[in-house]
Amino acid sequence: MKNLSSIFCFLLFSIPFFAQDKLTYQQPPEEILSLVDAPLAPSVFIDSKGENVVLLYRDAYKSISELSETELRLAGLRINPKTNIGSRTNYYNNLKVKKASDKDAKSISGLPNNARLSSFDLSPNEKMFAFLNTTASGVEVWVLDIEKASAKKLTPAQVNANMRNAITWFEDSKNLLVKMLPKNRKELINTSEAVPEGPTVSVSEGEKAQNRTYQDLLKNPNDEQNFEQLAYSEIKKVSIDGTITDFLPRNMYNDISFSPNGKFVMISHIKRPFSYLVPYYRFPFESNIYDTSGKLLQQVNDVALSEVRPKGFMATRTGKRDMDWRDDKPATLYWAEALDSGDPEIKVEYRDAIYEVAAPFIGKPNLLLKTKNRFSDIDWGTDNIAMAYDYWWNDRNAKTYQFNPSNASETPIIVHDRNYQDRYSHPGTFVKKKNQYNRSVLEIIDGSLFAMGDGFSEKGQFPFVDKFNLKTQKAERIYESKFTDKLEDLRTAIDMKKGKILVRIESQNEYPNYFFRNIYKENDLTPVTSFDNPYKSLSSVHKEVISYKRDDGLDLQGTLYLPVGYDMAKKEKMPMILWAYPREFKDKNSASQNTTNPNEFIYPYYGSPIYWVTRGYVVLDDAAFPIVGEGDEQPNDTFRSQLVGNAKAAIDAVDALGYIDRNRVGVGGHSYGAFMVANLLSHSNLFAAGIARSGAYNRTLTPFGFQSEERSYWDSPETYYTMSPFMHADKMKTPLLLVHGEADNNSGTYPLQSERYFNALKGLGATARLVMLPKESHGYRAKESILHLLWEQDTWLEKYVKNREANRISPSSELKK
Repeated sequence: MKNLSSIFCFLLFSIPFFAQDKLTYQQPPEEILSLVDAPLAPSVFIDSKGENVVLLYRDAYKSISELSETELRLAGLRINPKTNIGSRTNYYNNLKVKKASDKDAKSISGLPNNARLSSFDLSPNEKMFAFLNTTASGVEVWVLDIEKASAKKLTPAQVNANMRNAITWFEDSKNLLVKMLPKNRKELINTSEAVPEGPTVSVSEGEKAQNRTYQDLLKNPNDEQNFEQLAYSEIKKVSIDGTITDFLPRNMYNDISFSPNGKFVMISHIKRPFSYLVPYYRFPFESNIYDTSGKLLQQVNDVALSEVRPKGFMATRTGKRDMDWRDDKPATLYWAEALDSGDPEIKVEYRDAIYEVAAPFIGKPNLLLKTKNRFSDIDWGTDNIAMAYDYWWNDRNAKTYQFNPSNASETPIIVHDRNYQDRYSHPGTFVKKKNQYNRSVLEIIDGSLFAMGDGFSEKGQFPFVDKFNLKTQKAERIYESKFTDKLEDLRTAIDMKKGKILVRIESQNEYPNYFFRNIYKENDLTPVTSFDNPYKSLSSVHKEVISYKRDDGLDLQGTLYLPVGYDMAKKEKMPMILWAYPREFKDKNSASQNTTNPNEFIYPYYGSPIYWVTRGYVVLDDAAFPIVGEGDEQPNDTFRSQLVGNAKAAIDAVDALGYIDRNRVGVGGHSYGAFMVANLLSHSNLFAAGIARSGAYNRTLTPFGFQSEERSYWDSPETYYTMSPFMHADKMKTPLLLVHGEADNNSGTYPLQSERYFNALKGLGATARLVMLPKESHGYRAKESILHLLWEQDTWLEKYVKNREANRISPSSELKK
C-alpha cells in the first residue's frame, strides 16, 4: 500500500501543466473548500444613541454569471448600462433589526424578493434607512422603518446610480433627492459595431501632464457620447409616502449635499470637455447652491479640466477644492486653496489657505487659517474651537491645528506635529457627537476633548481613551485596554459623560462581537451581538507574532501559523509559505514598529495564505517588508537588496525555531506584493516557488511614478530598470505562478503586465504558469474564480514547494549575482 501511494504521488506531481490548458473551473481540496463555504457574519450598524441595531447580510462572493452581466468601462467608472448602477457593486440580500439590548434580531417585513441591496443612507433623525434595490431591469429606492421593522418601495426601477450618490435625505427625514433616468436619453452606441467617422486625435501643446496610468478611460467620441448619456439624470424629490415631484432637469449630476440647517443644497454637475487622460472626477464641473424647491441661488465653484498638474504626489489643482459645509453652522461653506500654485517644488511658508463664506454665499470669503502642509480635513466644534489637519507625503509629516474659526488673527496652536508613519506616537482620533443639526462635531466637556486610539507600543497593542485639555494641551489617559489575550477595538463613543463606548472584541479563536463598555467602571461590558465562529476547524491552530532582525539591525515581525495538528515538541520540518507586501518608509524607527496583534481572529479570506495550515504548511503571513530611505536617499534606491534582506531575515527566524525545511519555502503576494515576489525570485535563491497575483512587472509602463516612487522614468531610469522584473526575466530560475484578472482596473496593473512578463519568461525557458481569470478586476469576486484560484495555488505549492526535490539549493546562497 505504501509503494502504491508513493507511485500515485509521483504520478500526480509529474503531470505537466500544458502550454494552454483548457480548464473548467476547479475546486480546491475539501480542507480549504469547507473554509471558503463558511457563512459570512452580517455587517453591523448601530445608531448614535446606541439603541437600534441593523444587521446587513450578504454572500461572501459574487457568481461568475453576475460578473458576466453587461459592463461598460468609461472615464474610470464601470457601469451596467441595463440596470444603471456600478457593475461591481457589492449587494446585500437581507436585513434584520434589533434593540441593542435584545439577543435576537427580527426579520424585516416587505423586503423585495431576490434582494440586491446597496447604498444605505440613514435619515438625519436616525429612524429610517434608505437604500437601493437592483432588479433585472433597473434600480429602485426603498426605505426601512427601523422601529417598525418594515420596508417599502418608493420609486420604480428608474434610478440612475451610475454616478453614485443617488439618494440624499432632506433634513426633515421625510423626503429624499433621487437621481432618476432622464426621459430623453439617447440610445447607447455599440462601440464594437459602430463604423468610425474619423480618427481619434489627442494633442499636446507643451504643458506637462504627468498623470498616473489610469484605466477604463474614454478612448474616442463614441465613448464620450455613451458616458454622457449614462451620466445624465433628472433629480426628483421623493417623499417617504411615495410621492415623486420634479426638482432639477437633466444634467450630469455628481455630488449632492444639504446644508446642516436643511435650507440649502449644494449640487455639482460635470461639464465638457471630457478627457482621454484622466478619470471623470478630474473633468470640468461646477457647484451650485439651490433652495429646497430647486431654485438656483448661487454658483459657488467652477472648475476647469484638470489634465495638467505640477509634478509630485503632493501636487494639486489651483482654485477652490474640498468644498464642504461647516457642521457647526446652519449654512456656511468652507474650502481650501493652494498657496503654492499646487506645485510641491515651490518653497513657501504655507501650502494651503482655508476660507469660508456663509449664506447667501456672496461677498468676500473669510480666511480661517493657513496650513504648513497640504490641507486634509477639519473637525468642527464650537464658534471658537476647531481642529484642522494637514500632511506632506515627502517627509511623512502630519500636523493638527487647534484654531479659532471666529478669529483668523489668532495664531493656531499646532497640537500634533508628527511622522504619520510612527504608529507608536499616534495620539488617537477626537471623539465627536451629534449637534442640533444632526451633524458630528467635536465633543467638548469641561474644556476637554477626548481621543480614542489604537494604542500600538513596544509592549503590544492596548487601545486607549485620552482626555485632552484644550488650555494646557496635555493629554491624560482615562482608559486603556487591559486585554493581553484578546483584541479590543474601540469603535465609537455613545455617551462620553457616562463613559459609554461601543467596542469590538475578538481573539484568535473568538469571532469578533460588539459590546458596550463603560470606561469608568472595571470590567463593565454589555453584549450587543453574539455571532458564532464559522471557522472552528482552525481553532487548534497555533498563532503567534514573531520578532526578528534584518542583517542591518532593523527590527521586523510577522504572524506565524503552524499547521493544524502540529506537534511543537517534535518540531517536524514542514514546508512554509511566506506572504508579504512591501511598504516604504522615510525612517528606520517607523519601519521597525510592530503593529501586528497576535490576538486578531484567524480569518481566512479569499486572498489569504492561512488556508494552507490545513494542508500541512507553516504560514508566515504579513511578514514585514519595509523599504527604508532616510534623508536624501529614496527608499527605492536600495529596493532589491532590502527586499532580499527582509526575506532572508524572515526565513532565518522561522528556521531558527525549528519548524521548517528552508529548502521548501514558497513566497506569495498580491499587487505590489506580486511585484515583490517576481523580484525576490529573480534576485535571490531563497525560495522553491512563487505566486504573484495581479502585479506590475515592467515599470517603464508606469513612467510617471508608481506605488510610493515619485520620480518619473526620465528622472531616474536606473531605478525603473533595476526594479523591473521584466528587465531581469533571464535571471528567473524559480517556478512562478502568475495570476491576473482579465478586467483589472487598478492603476498600473493592467493585464498586459502579466501577459508580457509571462511571454518573456516562456521565451527564456523559465518554469511559469499564467492564469487569467475572466471578468475579474484587481480583487477577485466570483466564487468560481476564487475556488479555482485556490486550486491553482494549492496545486502549485504541492508540486513545487511541498514535494520539491531535497537539497536543490544551498541555504546560504540567498543572493543571486
